[in-house]
Amino acid sequence: MSVETSTSKVALGSQRWEQLLRYRYIELVLLWEGQLTTKRLCDTFSIGRQQANKDLSNYRRAQQKNALHYDPVDKHYVPSPDFSPKLTRGLASEYLQLIAQDSDIQKMLGQLPLSDTKVELVVAPHRELPPQLLRPIIQAMRNQERIEVDYVSLNNPDREGRIIAPHTLVWTGYRWHVRAWCEKNRDFRDFVLSRFRGDAESLGRSDQSAATDYDWQQVVTLEIIPDPRLTSVQQEVVSHDYSMQNNALSLTVRAKLARYLLQLLNIKVFEIDEDPRAQQLVLHNASDLEKWLG
Repeated sequence: MSVETSTSKVALGSQRWEQLLRYRYIELVLLWEGQLTTKRLCDTFSIGRQQANKDLSNYRRAQQKNALHYDPVDKHYVPSPDFSPKLTRGLASEYLQLIAQDSDIQKMLGQLPLSDTKVELVVAPHRELPPQLLRPIIQAMRNQERIEVDYVSLNNPDREGRIIAPHTLVWTGYRWHVRAWCEKNRDFRDFVLSRFRGDAESLGRSDQSAATDYDWQQVVTLEIIPDPRLTSVQQEVVSHDYSMQNNALSLTVRAKLARYLLQLLNIKVFEIDEDPRAQQLVLHNASDLEKWLG
């Protein structure tokens, strides 16, 4: 990537707040996904094609010469090797936060200037992933391709080559995974993004995708209730915390993601805390979901 110029950064930075949001979006999508259409920009920000084309033209002028091209055949913009970020730092976490909508905070406050709002966030450290690893994974997902990459785990801390066909990025509320077909194990598995090592090599088209991942297509309902060991008054407090109806909360989730949601809610299924005030919530229909929670 080329070194950004201070002039281009100032030119972009002098724009209105809502324009800067769109420029940042343009930059992140181009940097990590490698292409962006005018229609996508229109749909994302509910703006007209004329405004979208104007934003793309302004952003294009702020880049290095010939760093951004329009492909008239596929009708999308693509970055050249000279493309460099102007409004972002080129970190994987910036793109991952974008596609995760930065959790509930962005959903609630994403359209509001926060300068007069007192907010403090407790944020876990980001598990950064080198760009040369994340980009091939995203492109393999988009193009349904196989890639070869090294992977480590607590069970096998030595680097081991894996050939995978990724289809979906998963945010567990704590860390990023990728759901992928593993040729070594001959099944679909979840891989922690931060545990990939080295460079990824594309190996061409794969027959495996989300559509062939049977377990991924299964959906279950978690029946959450206050821990029955709590007093009735304590149960009412917990019920109100989660806006329960009749002291119950039904959550629909992909079966393979159920254990991540339970972890996020601090619900222990097999080793319940001795103190119900620590447990607070329990999975009422655990026996029906044993297949997915093992």
